Amino acid sequence: MKGFSRRTGWDTGESGFAAAVREARASGREVVDLTLSNPTVCGFAYDAEGILGALADRAALVYDADPMGMRSAREAVCGYYADHGASVDPAQVMLTTSTSEAYGYLFRLLCDAGDEVLVARPGYPLFDFLADVTDVTVRSYPLFWDFGWWIDFAELERMIGPRTKAILVVNPANPTGHWTRLAERERLEELCARHGLALIVDEVFLDYPVTGEGGESFAKGKHGCLTFVLSGLSKVAGLPQMKVGWCVTFGPGADEALRRLEVVADTFLSMGAPAQRALPHWLAGRWGIQAQIRERVRENLGLVRGRHLPVESGWCVVLLLDGGGTAEDLLAETGVLVHPGSFYGLAGPGRVVASLLGPVKGFRRAMALLG
Repeated sequence: MKGFSRRTGWDTGESGFAAAVREARASGREVVDLTLSNPTVCGFAYDAEGILGALADRAALVYDADPMGMRSAREAVCGYYADHGASVDPAQVMLTTSTSEAYGYLFRLLCDAGDEVLVARPGYPLFDFLADVTDVTVRSYPLFWDFGWWIDFAELERMIGPRTKAILVVNPANPTGHWTRLAERERLEELCARHGLALIVDEVFLDYPVTGEGGESFAKGKHGCLTFVLSGLSKVAGLPQMKVGWCVTFGPGADEALRRLEVVADTFLSMGAPAQRALPHWLAGRWGIQAQIRERVRENLGLVRGRHLPVESGWCVVLLLDGGGTAEDLLAETGVLVHPGSFYGLAGPGRVVASLLGPVKGFRRAMALLG
């Protein structure tokens, strides 16, 4: 045995924070968990009969592989975007088992080993691992806070180099809840077009505005550069266990990109027929769970009472701790469990991240412990 690849040489040892959580739970003390982000364990009412019944379609007994996904399922995705005011053709849609898989396909499509993708910071740390396993380098461009989150375009353009292949945007962002507004979108598209870059847009939280009507999908309108829009049922229908995602391709170079993506998808043929057959039913039933989630998020946010940075969308909130404490300090002093701000690349002391998805009773208890 000669060993393992360098791309998987991560430090998999227990972190100090993970050890503190394990010890707190083992001690028997009360731990109020504000990190719950799996909707299936947060007490929402699901239409179990409808969700599981959709898997009983006998047509799924026939294997009829289409690399991009069954047309009926892709048409359902087009219907989802039509509800957002966007016109999408099924030929533009590629089904995947998750947005993570879609990222893997796109990194293979766009990048050779050692090429770069620019990702916003603060942001979700998953992209580092997805890049590692595809031999791609992630470089972080900054979001800055000034009565709202904004892309630092001067720094973003400074970071573009000869090996940069794409800019990645999360719209709305996690955990900041930042919407990419029209002026920012236009600057991103102009920047990508001028430098020959692709624009990858993750919109899994699109349906969850916290304040106002929310932002618009990048699937809508004109596309000044090669653009890939990603989403999936994990958030759209609160069904992470069903493993259904998609990628929609727009703009200059889309035809060639789709031809190449079809070969990549044909190599894996990853999505099962039952999930594809069920997708139209699951998407049609998304409204009920979305309404419950939005109500829960807004109710929990109301309990924070100004101890947070303003949030426009999503399931998370950046909490501000008095005295510049850390998530580990908070756990030790109050028994309230949150994510460390450093996990998301949040700069400055006293910034931690809480999920707004958990039961209201637990959130109310946590706020009482915080005093």
